[in-house]
Amino acid sequence: MPAFLTAFSGRPPSLLPRRALALAVVAAALLPALTAAPAHAHARVLVREPQDGKEKQPRPPAKMSAVGGQRLSHPGTQVQLRSGAPKLPKKLTGRSWVVADAESGEVLAAHNAHWRLPPASTLKMLFADTVLPSLPKEHKHKVQPSDLAGMGEGSSLVGVKENYTYSVHDLWLGVFLRSGNDAVHVLSALNGGKEKTVQDMQAHAEELNALDTHVVSPDGYDEKGQVSSAYDLTLFARSGLQKPDFREYAATATAKFPGEVKKDKKTKKKKRESFAIQNTNRLLTGDYGLEPYKGIAGVKNGYTSHAGSTFTGVAQRGDRVLLVTVMNPSDGEHNEVYKETARLFDWGFKAAGKVEPVGELVAPKGADGQQPGSGKGRKGHAKASVASPEEKDSSGMWMALGVTGGALVALAVAALLVHRRWPLPELVRRRPGRPGRPQD
Repeated sequence: MPAFLTAFSGRPPSLLPRRALALAVVAAALLPALTAAPAHAHARVLVREPQDGKEKQPRPPAKMSAVGGQRLSHPGTQVQLRSGAPKLPKKLTGRSWVVADAESGEVLAAHNAHWRLPPASTLKMLFADTVLPSLPKEHKHKVQPSDLAGMGEGSSLVGVKENYTYSVHDLWLGVFLRSGNDAVHVLSALNGGKEKTVQDMQAHAEELNALDTHVVSPDGYDEKGQVSSAYDLTLFARSGLQKPDFREYAATATAKFPGEVKKDKKTKKKKRESFAIQNTNRLLTGDYGLEPYKGIAGVKNGYTSHAGSTFTGVAQRGDRVLLVTVMNPSDGEHNEVYKETARLFDWGFKAAGKVEPVGELVAPKGADGQQPGSGKGRKGHAKASVASPEEKDSSGMWMALGVTGGALVALAVAALLVHRRWPLPELVRRRPGRPGRPQD
């Protein structure tokens, strides 16, 4: 206080008249309130005062986007239980989360759904949904030094090397399994460069009505102004999962990735080696103290020191397919983001059909003439659900892949096609085979 008073008046506090001193004290108390931004401003994160020495915790804006329904614009937990519906899990510390039916788009429950937060590598879902269709996976590319320029310090890497050749398929495995920023940068170079890729991603986000999202870097690395929301990340997953290649990569537990060229000790011939990579999605592969989630089929996890842990997952139980997104749980327990996601999946499968939806995942712009927040997304989709033969082989199928024992289950091709509404015209149900073992 004395330093402030000196700066305020130009005189030390001991020389100030009592009335001036009182006015200065009042001004000091009012200054933070006079300079603060409105509570509803998206760009500002409000902070609670610490209590009992605890770390300051940000709180959501008082008013957020109403895309998907008015209730989703309000802070706090939104759920409407019918008689007999299970209560939400007690231990949920995520700053933002969403539980939605992947097929109908109904949001079963949400917490700060439109809070604009750093997304970390879950933003790679938008990257893949945007770029994947434009790059043939058989195409091969020799990595140039410029392809890897500009990666953030401490980036997650799959191990892409300069002057080595990789297929687009290899690089996508690196993106989905190891969240490799190096693979993202090479694919961005193939797409015309980082700047163009960011522009493409932003345009696609707007097309999907993901209006909370601002893209600065295609890999999700912490950048000033780069934000998304649990609602938007769920839209990205729902859109991406319409693409067969996206589904394949998201559900792959282990794979081999091209390594360096080395001379064989026995034959003395040079040979390019490969090494095993495992998906960092712990609900897919399991981890110490965490079993793979039954029916999980992807999608993407992320972590940075600024964003905390983020995750969007998709799982199937019976004919029900759910999407769950959790952003930045405050509980510091190991794998907490996966544990909270699993709790929400468990609740969602039990609660489906027993709750009133609190909102919806809106369709992209131009689909059935739907407007964001119109509340018309669950009706009028019968026409859109009739896929052409070409669409049935590309974006018109959903492959829900079961995973057990820490490895991708070998799955038999199913013959049963179940008619669904947009955006999942057909659900491909697969019968689990015998589980394999992770590659060494």
